Amino acid sequence: MSLFSKIFGKKTIKSQHNIEGDTRSKYMPEIEIPIDERFTIQFKANGGKFLYCIDQTEVNENLKNILIENGWEDEKVFLIDKRLKNKFKKFNLETTKSTSECTYFLSTCEYLVANDGSLLISSNQIKEKKLKELPDNFIIFATTSQIVDNISEGLRSIKNNKSTIPTNITTIKHFNINKEKDFLSYGSSSKNLYLLLLEDL
Repeated sequence: MSLFSKIFGKKTIKSQHNIEGDTRSKYMPEIEIPIDERFTIQFKANGGKFLYCIDQTEVNENLKNILIENGWEDEKVFLIDKRLKNKFKKFNLETTKSTSECTYFLSTCEYLVANDGSLLISSNQIKEKKLKELPDNFIIFATTSQIVDNISEGLRSIKNNKSTIPTNITTIKHFNINKEKDFLSYGSSSKNLYLLLLEDL
């Protein structure tokens, strides 16, 4: 059973971990959590807002709800990826090339990293801008096939799958702009981030 079936399916069935935890010997190897479940757990722990979508209709509905919930329907959006402008053309998004004039950033990402719940992005999404130059609010559209185990796997995939390797590769890991920064997050740019995750596997 996939992670998404567990989350959105029947709520009365006991977790497999709880059932097996009672009968497994301490000498047995650890049960490996599926990659999609690991990503979701870590992403939510980082403060991200996760919206699972089974088709484009659900993606559109969730985007509409995000815009209404935050009062962004008439706000300007920073949007670099022309494919997204096409995909969401029914929203009549008012785009701008100036980050100082916009309320939120709508983008894709390169990969979703399971072991720490971060998002790998590059110049394909943000050109040569630094994270701190971008709006505080992010809406990221991604698919389940973009989930990788770790950053190294994501970097290898970028190198192997691109005819031209992008520059400015970085990760976004902290998704709570109001949270006080600790030692581990010092120097990072926290973003209020929504993830629209489309099932494509």
